[in-house]
Amino acid sequence: MNNIISEIELTYKPNFGEGSRVRISNSQDAYKVIIASWNMNTIELREEFKVLLLNRASEVLGVHTLAKGGMSACYVDIKLLLAVAIKSAASSIILVHNHPNGNLKPSEADKIICKKIKKASEYLDVKLLDNLIIVKGEYYSFADRNVL
Repeated sequence: MNNIISEIELTYKPNFGEGSRVRISNSQDAYKVIIASWNMNTIELREEFKVLLLNRASEVLGVHTLAKGGMSACYVDIKLLLAVAIKSAASSIILVHNHPNGNLKPSEADKIICKKIKKASEYLDVKLLDNLIIVKGEYYSFADRNVL
């Protein structure tokens, strides 16, 4: 039987040593890191869900693409998300997904999955810092709007 957890890959891997990783102090920092790892050719085509993984010093450990969907939705498996956080030894996470239609307003489904992930991550002592919705050139931060 294959070990599925060993196949989890981080798409953003810092090429520098300890102490010189990118530090996230606000939503704009997170947006800059995530947009650099996003395929801009598909940002308006299909929805994707990624997780930004951070250590205790809020330094980026990596970015993992959790799901790719269609033009209006993608399925997020909370168990796999938390498995990625545990495997990477993340202390905190930032959720990110795009809205191909260009609308930054969170849907009810966005709010519901965010609440579920926040509750589940608390059991594992992984702090959910933010949930970003991105479109070309802009983002919406749940934390900045006190929706988290």
